[in-house]
Amino acid sequence: MLETSVRLLRLLALLQTRPGWSGADLADRLGVTTRTVRNDVERLRHLGYEIRSATGTAGGYRLGAGSSLPPLLLDDEEVVAVVVSLQAAAGSTVTGIEETSLRALAKLQRMLPSRLRHRIEAVRAATVAVPRHGPTVDPETLTSIAAAVRDHETLRFDYLDHRGHEGRRTVEPHRLVFTGRRWYLLAWDVDRADWRTFRADRVRLRVPNGPRFTPREPPEGDAAAHVVRGAGSAAWRHRAVVRLHAPVEVVGARLTPAAGLLRAEGADACVLETGGDSLRNLTAFLTALDVPFTVLDPPELRAHLRALAARYLAAGGG
Repeated sequence: MLETSVRLLRLLALLQTRPGWSGADLADRLGVTTRTVRNDVERLRHLGYEIRSATGTAGGYRLGAGSSLPPLLLDDEEVVAVVVSLQAAAGSTVTGIEETSLRALAKLQRMLPSRLRHRIEAVRAATVAVPRHGPTVDPETLTSIAAAVRDHETLRFDYLDHRGHEGRRTVEPHRLVFTGRRWYLLAWDVDRADWRTFRADRVRLRVPNGPRFTPREPPEGDAAAHVVRGAGSAAWRHRAVVRLHAPVEVVGARLTPAAGLLRAEGADACVLETGGDSLRNLTAFLTALDVPFTVLDPPELRAHLRALAARYLAAGGG
């Protein structure tokens, strides 16, 4: 009986590793006959697992979505990845996910063998999270928007803009974009006949959804780039375009997604579209990147840098 139980767990683990298995492949991996595989599949079905099967040359077995979540059989590296992800989610920008993540983390840690507990404890002890501040997003709002994106269904919602004005919008949702600080919805605004970017934490959905639509090509062919550029325009008082004389890989490693839009310009340079609340703050940010740069726009930033250069030169006795 113990041997059968162990084999069932091994069979379940195999079914979770890829979309489909032939009976012969499963029998070979388990060291049993194909008839034993069929019997074991029936035992798993009686336990509540939805295992679909098909005959013929393209037939085989695959694990379907059942009414309850089956036990997940993870290897050591997968367990460490899940635990670290749950710890990171505890400081998330999604409303309520902190408590849910901690509950899941507590359940998982109680089941870990000592060798994994030591590895995860080392990661936890060496990690300090920066507290997040600002608005969070209702997870139900995110999942509802994501479902509408997947099903190409029109969304209707009340939206509070950055000026504090509330209005009703009807949109064709294209993508959710997470910049590392906030969630944004990129959508085609039906009434304005143009692309618009909405902060997800300011969206109050109305039900039911509207009719289905045919997806459009995203602006600039890149949803993330459009959102980052648009979010920066709304958030920054001063916008800037700067050529950084360093490979894009070097600069990209020093930036967060919210810093701006970065694109390569040859092997040894890149262009950053960014901004700041003041020319002084913008200058400090660019200087902190510690790479040579040339300001392409705006002229005001170039003038500010020249004034600073004269001041620094005088301070140094030049």
